[in-house]
Amino acid sequence: MSANDQQVSFDDEMLILVNENDEVIGYEDKLTCHEGQGLLHRAFSIFIFNDKGETLLQQRSKQKQLWPLIWSNSCCSHPRKGEELENAVQRRLAEELGLSTDLKHLFTFQYHAQYNPGLAEREICAVYIGKSNGPVTVNPNEIADWKFVSINELTRELAKNPEQYSPWLKMEWERMMLEHREDIEALIRG
Repeated sequence: MSANDQQVSFDDEMLILVNENDEVIGYEDKLTCHEGQGLLHRAFSIFIFNDKGETLLQQRSKQKQLWPLIWSNSCCSHPRKGEELENAVQRRLAEELGLSTDLKHLFTFQYHAQYNPGLAEREICAVYIGKSNGPVTVNPNEIADWKFVSINELTRELAKNPEQYSPWLKMEWERMMLEHREDIEALIRG
């Protein structure tokens, strides 16, 4: 078993509960955080771009309880109890994609997305961008498929087939295109 075939997500891992101001109010296991309407917890999303100006998308594993086999951004997860956000994003990038790169924080936002009556996302989510042309080594426990797509292609696809994409990807991409296009262009050129 290679390092990227290992299970890296656990229902009993302790996540960070926060209030509306992103202040820590406690800890709860991942499963409980996503039950019912969801408990507000910290999360992050990462968009990796390459020199061609394409972003890496992943199709979520069929094992995922929330939005299985739906296309999403390059990588997303949660910092765990006692873990700094900066460490969590690098840990997860390595665990899911076998990548390591500098990341730039763009914005943090709060959202709620109901998957079904029993499961939901309720997160304060920090959104990051980074660049890598390195080989991608996906963890099959987390990712069913992956591909690089151009910025314009993703924008068109989200408008044409929104049901094929995760709710957070759609929200994040819209804001990135409206408010952070220059940051993305600078990252690609850099």
